[in-house]
Amino acid sequence: MDAELIPVELAQADTPAAVSQVFLDSAGSSLPPRPVVDEVVAHLRREAEVGGYRAYEERLEELEEGYGLTAEFFGCDPDEIAFTDSASRSWLALLDAVPLGPGDRILTTEVEYGGNAIALLNLAQQAGATVELVPSGADGVLDLQALRDTLDERVKLVSLVHVPTNGGVVSPVAAAAAAAKEVGALVLLDACQSIGQLPVTFAGTGADMITGTGRKWLRGPRGTGLLAVRRAALAQLKPRLIDLQGATWTGPDKIDIRADARVFELWENPVAERLGLLVALRYALDLGLDRIAATVTARADQLRAGLAALPRVTVRDLGSAPSGIVSFTVDGMAPEAVKAALAERDITVTVSRVTSTRYDMTRRGLEQVVRASPHYFVADGQVDRAVDAVARL
Repeated sequence: MDAELIPVELAQADTPAAVSQVFLDSAGSSLPPRPVVDEVVAHLRREAEVGGYRAYEERLEELEEGYGLTAEFFGCDPDEIAFTDSASRSWLALLDAVPLGPGDRILTTEVEYGGNAIALLNLAQQAGATVELVPSGADGVLDLQALRDTLDERVKLVSLVHVPTNGGVVSPVAAAAAAAKEVGALVLLDACQSIGQLPVTFAGTGADMITGTGRKWLRGPRGTGLLAVRRAALAQLKPRLIDLQGATWTGPDKIDIRADARVFELWENPVAERLGLLVALRYALDLGLDRIAATVTARADQLRAGLAALPRVTVRDLGSAPSGIVSFTVDGMAPEAVKAALAERDITVTVSRVTSTRYDMTRRGLEQVVRASPHYFVADGQVDRAVDAVARL
């Protein structure tokens, strides 16, 4: 049975800004619900009253409980969770801990995000490893047979993107991870565009490591990131950049490195923002991840169908079951100009560029696309308003 949709009135009651405008950029930085804002602001005010250290100590119990809350989200144990200041920090910390040497191979896909590709290429050059691209099929989805044909025992890491930044395709990550495991490769999953709009668990994805951000579909504060790493995978990793959060200085020349995922955390962290992230996680769990996914899919399908019916508009999404990201172009009008024109009508979208996802955009001959990402707080009538505004361009 399909999940029940979230009533838009319920969602907008906690998101007043979603009523007066058509906000279609949750894939960039979403509108946080009122409880998240209240939590962050309240803690900042408390820091102003008693200082950051004392305010932090007052919330230690809740911060500690946050590991269990996040573990519930990913379907893992609390000691497999860590918090950072961004999805990029989470992803880079895990990548840097993967042991690589001369002759090792790293596999990536055509929907790889630009920031990840840069890091992969840089690390491979330093280690004497290679980065190799697994092609997509005609539908733009990762070609699983091509992946299986490419895998061998020299592949140490497979980098997967669950949902790319520039379109609605959902990668078949579970099948890809299963193939990678057959040769003993580690699987690093960038889920920054899926966490908060789709259920993301270890069991459902098959990944060894998962990274995400708070500011997108989770509707948390900026400056928040999280990661989950399987205990078995953690034993294979070699974290290098650690401080007194990730290890204890036990003697003049001795340290005791943590054996859990918190080895990837830094001692200094944005406490107010982390508290806000925990509220956002609980908010999503209370609404129900299946309900969120169903509602986001319904809004995106409505927007995609409306845009596809316009004569000068080309929808650029890939795959047969796309996500909540809708990408499109308008004939004779640059995506930046479309974004600006819609902003004048209080409709917020953004632009994805080739530099953010060069493999895929180059293959498709695209430099830029307009990206719209309606969350569950966007009403049906607002989707129609956005389609009408594009039609008038």
